[in-house]
Amino acid sequence: MRWVPSLYFAMGLPFVVLNMVAAVMYKDLGVTDAQIAFWTSLVMWPWTIKFLWSPFLELFRSKKFFVVTTQLATGVLFGLAALALHLPAFFAVTVALFAAVAFSGATHDIAADGVYMSELSATDQAKYIGWQGAFYNLAKLVATGGLVWLAGWLFERFCGPGLDSAAASRSAWSVICIILAVIMLAAGLWHMRSLPSGGAAASGRTLSDGLHGLREVIVSFFAKRHIWCYIAFIILYRLGEGFVMKIVPLFLKADTAAGGLGLTNRQIGLYYGTFGAGAFLLGSLLAGYYIAGRGLRRTLFTLVCVFNLPFAVYALLAWFRPTSMWLVGGGIVMEYFGYGFGFVGLTLFMMQQVAPGPHQMAHYAFASGIMNLSVMLTGMASGYLSDLLGYRTFFLAVLLATVPAFVMTRLVPFTFDERTKTK
Repeated sequence: MRWVPSLYFAMGLPFVVLNMVAAVMYKDLGVTDAQIAFWTSLVMWPWTIKFLWSPFLELFRSKKFFVVTTQLATGVLFGLAALALHLPAFFAVTVALFAAVAFSGATHDIAADGVYMSELSATDQAKYIGWQGAFYNLAKLVATGGLVWLAGWLFERFCGPGLDSAAASRSAWSVICIILAVIMLAAGLWHMRSLPSGGAAASGRTLSDGLHGLREVIVSFFAKRHIWCYIAFIILYRLGEGFVMKIVPLFLKADTAAGGLGLTNRQIGLYYGTFGAGAFLLGSLLAGYYIAGRGLRRTLFTLVCVFNLPFAVYALLAWFRPTSMWLVGGGIVMEYFGYGFGFVGLTLFMMQQVAPGPHQMAHYAFASGIMNLSVMLTGMASGYLSDLLGYRTFFLAVLLATVPAFVMTRLVPFTFDERTKTK
């Protein structure tokens, strides 16, 4: 408890900021929906290919070293982004800085998951998976809730005779980037003291050993029993989420004349950061103990149902566009409870059924990279699809995209006994 919650909060924050909060920021700064969806998805590429350098992390220093170093580096990069927002070419410069944050964040994820799997038994992995998922996604709610709300509040304070709306938006989001920098730097300093090493570097290994290890990681990954079935399951589990992730904040902010709900940043932040935060944390924690008590094999179909069915909420919001903020907030609560409850199932499945073996850390990175590839590609296409179809038809199409996940959950086999520690 000294390091699992804080570690996974620090893991989730850069990912969520690049994946979701950046979309709101660029929307405020006048960038088009199609550009926002494409570029904020493209910069996520390091999370997809992180398995390529995961074997090399085992050659130099401990896993803790890479966790702390990348947290500090990410803090510095967010500080530079705060300055870059005031440049004429702010979009290109911040996208480049966010790409560097993505590389740092992806490296952090490899090492952090390596510490988690090395230090905890399979029983403890299941026990703390709820805390892991809760705090990973608490970062999502802090960022999309608290920080987005704060950006709206700051905009209202900055916007006045001295600053026009564009300058006020840049100033508000610069403050948000500074806050992100402080959080990540603080996390790095905390984990210098509290984080276990996760194992020392492999002694006597060279760079050529790392290249050979990379080949061995890839070959052995695809040689795993049922691997193609597992890959299909990983891709399909989050397919619907990949389509909606970029579009939901844009839909909530869009004018009612354009088919959106016309919410302000403060309203979006309030719903995510209060109602959504409570529902998500409750869902994540309940799921962890639910899986620990009954086992992943018996609970997986329930998890995938709870994870995907709430996407119907946004279809209903798009079609009926309620003006009652209780209905909008209730829809967000339902969606976030389902997300929190269902997300931990895929994480634990990859740890216990895909990753086990001689290259556990690298294979988990490989599996999570495949998962992020699905989210990245669907996110890149989502802006163009929503422009083409309109919000109403788009969210109905997303519901169809969730159907294969239900089918695969009934078919996916289990290779390893989830009650024993696998390495």
